[in-house]
Amino acid sequence: MAKQKIRVTVWNEFVHEKKHDEVKKVYPKGIHEAIAEHLRAQPDMEVRTATLDQPSHGLSDEVLNNTDVLVWWAHMAHGQVDDKIAAKVRDRVLQGMGLIPLHSAHMSKPFLLLMGTSGALKWREDGKAEILWVTKPAHPITIGITDHFVLEHEEMYGEHFDVPEPDELIFISWFAGGEVFRSGCTWKRGAGSVFYFRPGHETFPTYFDPNVRSVIANGVRWAAPSGAPPVTYWHFKSILEK
Repeated sequence: MAKQKIRVTVWNEFVHEKKHDEVKKVYPKGIHEAIAEHLRAQPDMEVRTATLDQPSHGLSDEVLNNTDVLVWWAHMAHGQVDDKIAAKVRDRVLQGMGLIPLHSAHMSKPFLLLMGTSGALKWREDGKAEILWVTKPAHPITIGITDHFVLEHEEMYGEHFDVPEPDELIFISWFAGGEVFRSGCTWKRGAGSVFYFRPGHETFPTYFDPNVRSVIANGVRWAAPSGAPPVTYWHFKSILEK
């Protein structure tokens, strides 16, 4: 029997690409399509996309219930995401769906609901180099990556990053201004897995970089549900009762 493919939904605001020519030039089909393009080439993945302007932001109950891993890019329109949709995403993660927030999704509603912190950090749009150093070389997310890779142009994110202590730290970034940042972090939330991956400023072709693409694909495989049965909560009859 063939193994079931990982069902991936790539979500993007799709706002920058419509409003800013500089971004549209880099991502003419949208950031979501640049990410989805590589994932569609993976034989073990089945990929769809969703955007903010669609009904239910493209995240209907049917879509969420048939998503194993949700990849989320956001920046301009965090506040436009319906609170009920954000809560449904959180609940699906608790039930076992994987979530991969990218770049400015550190301020997205689903991520903050799952973290319980502000998600705040330092930033600077200088377009200088970023070096991402691997801190867990044996981790599934770092398969195919050497001890580091370089992005010639990126936005700077700096510590302190106001998130709970990661379960695992996968990447640390160094920036040309001297700052460092925890750029690859994982957490378990309920039955689900969260992998935050930092790179991806909208004016740079980061999501065409082979290393970045490999990390996201690896992250999808890592975050996919294990297939374990759902946990039963609330009132529970004693198993010792006759």
